[in-house]
Amino acid sequence: MDELELLKKDWGKSDDKFEKKSASQLYPMLLKKSSSIVKTLFYISIAELVFWILVNTLPFVMSDTYRAKHEAMYTSNTFIVLSVISYAIILLFVYLLYKSYKSISVTDNARRLMKNIINTRKVIKYYVLYNLVMAAGSMVFAFFYTSKNDPELAAKIDHFSSSQYMVMVGVYVLATIIFVVVIWLFYRLIYGILLRRLNRNYNELKKIEV
Repeated sequence: MDELELLKKDWGKSDDKFEKKSASQLYPMLLKKSSSIVKTLFYISIAELVFWILVNTLPFVMSDTYRAKHEAMYTSNTFIVLSVISYAIILLFVYLLYKSYKSISVTDNARRLMKNIINTRKVIKYYVLYNLVMAAGSMVFAFFYTSKNDPELAAKIDHFSSSQYMVMVGVYVLATIIFVVVIWLFYRLIYGILLRRLNRNYNELKKIEV
């Protein structure tokens, strides 16, 4: 049991005088824990940005075939716009998390800390939602782009019957759903654990305010 839990336990057993003293002791601990959680979220966002840069860069450097396809895709304005938006959103998310971390680090009262925690949770929520939408949108774009610009695939599709085409679309829809669910589970695992800890801190701060 850590120092915060021990203090809360003693707080519940003691009189009003000790309760007031404990509240003043509890706040710095919650501030430190909240700041540490948001700092971790910030580092994760940096790691995610680096990961996506590597995913898009390494195959381009290491594979001539991938580089040729990649260069061909960059002739598509839609692909360029999606790529720019994607990186811009990640950079914005990194900035907002850094801003949240700095705001929480210098917070001097429980009410303001609660507000900063709420804002941090909103940033995470909207970022995850955006990524899920982008994941689904990217899969749909990749399907239509490949079916129209890959000569071999386009030739096969031209000879598909209606039932074969529907099966292909169904398989791709299923693959898109699985892809989105995997990403959602990843964010739920990584960000969910930290957000639950942050939410516990928020609830403790709410008790102090009450």
